Amino acid sequence: MRFAATLLAALLFCPGAAAAQARRTPIEPGRPDTTNSTTTVEPGVIQLENGVAYSHTSTGSGVERRLSIESSVRVGLADQLEFRLDAEPIVWLRGPDNATGSGDYVLNLVWRFEQPRSGSAWPALGVQPFLKVPAATGPIGSGKVDVGTLLLASLDLPADLSLDVNAGLAALGQRRPSGWLLQAIVSSTLTWAPDERWVPFVGIAYFSRDQRGSGDRLSVQAGVFWRLTHDFAVDASVETGLMGQTPEYLPRIGCSIRFGR
Repeated sequence: MRFAATLLAALLFCPGAAAAQARRTPIEPGRPDTTNSTTTVEPGVIQLENGVAYSHTSTGSGVERRLSIESSVRVGLADQLEFRLDAEPIVWLRGPDNATGSGDYVLNLVWRFEQPRSGSAWPALGVQPFLKVPAATGPIGSGKVDVGTLLLASLDLPADLSLDVNAGLAALGQRRPSGWLLQAIVSSTLTWAPDERWVPFVGIAYFSRDQRGSGDRLSVQAGVFWRLTHDFAVDASVETGLMGQTPEYLPRIGCSIRFGR
């Protein structure tokens, strides 16, 4: 019952869809898949994306259960340029370590520097530098700054399919011993959009180790987002690990809404 109540509370973070103004293109949520597309919000537009995630992970010292509120604010700064703030305002962690508190905050810039003509066989290209502000301390977070950059590619395929691919590197702050650890990140998402309302997707993501002594991680994800209006969408997905210390299951549910001129 508490988990269901949290799901409902997360959805209520999204204001009513009727308040949004219609625009020429339908809303493009950045959630719930792991891979980011090159699509940016329009200048002067604010897009709010909120939801909840629950993970169940077996560790060497027991089972870890994590419930978190996920929130993103995307602001269009210029054509093909947006600022994005990703956050976990509340995290409940239960297992070998118990904690409740704030998660980390990540500052991002997304710049689409190459937009091919419609029908071109070349992908759109972008870059996403990011900086993690360490609001969370152990065991929720590392308490250290992370910084990195992703190269983004988005390609339209036949049969209403599209492919997004991310590849990049991050320097992760470490606690014991202190210093930095270089992490490789590669992910892709295949999306099918036969119409503008229901959009299913599947994805895969690889992360090299995030702590000294840990291992690489590989996971797969499947989900769907549903546009209820031009400016409002709901989403759901489930993720499971294939390699490394990854969740046996990680469901997400949430919504996205767009405001502005």
